[in-house]
Amino acid sequence: MQVTTLSFDNLHKHGELFANMLRARHNTFIERNNWDLPHVDGMEYDQYDTPASRWIAVHEFGEVLAGVRLTPTTARCGIYTYMIRDAQRGLLDSIPANLLDHEAPVAGHVWESSRVFVSHNVPAKQRLRVQISLIAEMVKSARELGATSVLGLIPEHSPRLARRTGIDCQPAGPVLDIGGSRSVCVDINLTSKLH
Repeated sequence: MQVTTLSFDNLHKHGELFANMLRARHNTFIERNNWDLPHVDGMEYDQYDTPASRWIAVHEFGEVLAGVRLTPTTARCGIYTYMIRDAQRGLLDSIPANLLDHEAPVAGHVWESSRVFVSHNVPAKQRLRVQISLIAEMVKSARELGATSVLGLIPEHSPRLARRTGIDCQPAGPVLDIGGSRSVCVDINLTSKLH
């Protein structure tokens, strides 16, 4: 099993990995969850998949097992910034505006985590290992990008998993039904992991 952080600068070094990650997102969010999201050629994408973002993929033998997208909270592309902030601003019909208990930050040291998934093809006995690998690489990559915290919209049960792995993860909003999945915004403090 490998874990790779992708950027527009290094996509060419990883063959089909980025496309396979978008295909795995399509399988998870469109085929399994029935979310109405943009897609083409079996790949899911949205307005936040820009050169400003990074993508973390847990993969093995070309198959993407899990993934997450990191986007700086300072990102801007047309009217869009980052998913959580744009939802709070009422720009996204599919995500309620009351997802956060505070105003969505715009700061160089805060990044957003979104499009978190673990493939349904991952066997139960391997899921925890895959999830831990994904979380560890997310923390490592975010810190290398200068983040001291990550704001995420994640499945409701994920904060317990994060705490089990030693991540300081606190709810930052109510649990909401988003597209048939129970999700919550969380603040992940990375400063406790700086030592």
